[in-house]
Amino acid sequence: MNTPADRSLGAASGKGLALITPLLLVFLWEALVWVAEIPAYTLPAPSRVLQALVLDHQSLMLSWWFTLRITLGALALACLGGLLVASGFVLLPALERAFLPVAVVLQVTPIVAIAPLLLIYIDSTTAVLLLCAWIVAFFPVLSNTVQGLRAADPLLHDLFTLCRANGLQRLQWLRLPAALPDFLAGLRVSGGLALIGAVTAEMVAGAAGRETGLASRILEASFRTETPKMFAALMLLVLTGVAIHLLLEALSRRLIGRWHPSFRKG
Repeated sequence: MNTPADRSLGAASGKGLALITPLLLVFLWEALVWVAEIPAYTLPAPSRVLQALVLDHQSLMLSWWFTLRITLGALALACLGGLLVASGFVLLPALERAFLPVAVVLQVTPIVAIAPLLLIYIDSTTAVLLLCAWIVAFFPVLSNTVQGLRAADPLLHDLFTLCRANGLQRLQWLRLPAALPDFLAGLRVSGGLALIGAVTAEMVAGAAGRETGLASRILEASFRTETPKMFAALMLLVLTGVAIHLLLEALSRRLIGRWHPSFRKG
């Protein structure tokens, strides 16, 4: 019988494995570099990457903060815009038929092709980066939210009809709560895409100077063959992506973890 103590032990074991596995990989990486005597400009050891992070912490942390602001701003716009547009599509089907192809076109167009064009028409590089990251992150929220808004129980729709609920009341009290799991699933996908979009757009834009993100630090380090600094910037990007994923996962568990089947184990 699966008792609460067994479940707690299993959860603790799972968390331990999730922590041990990355540490083991880092240890093997360090050992490989030292045993094979691989030069730092080819593959730096984790200790050298950490050293580069400490030595260049001021420029790297400023760039990290810039990238984080772009990512979170794009994610917030994607969240708000996706929710509003999806609600409009469900309430007004004609609106969906008119504008859904535009959203699909934005989704399938490579961001590396959009960024140079936007730089021609928009003076602010920061605005271009924010717009590019939003374009990448917008569609998953929109698509999942539309699907969730249409997934409400038909019997509950009949009940709302009997209660003579109007479209807005039906949206507020039936469709939006039913769409919450799908909306959060799309938000978790968009969290990583917003970061990828911000970094990709900055690399394409070729931004330089103080008010730039980690992508610019990676490009600068590659030009100077500062491989440890490249890895340090990449490590910050990876940790940022993992943190965003964990925060959105915790938000989902907080909002729907008690009742949604996707969070049930065993």
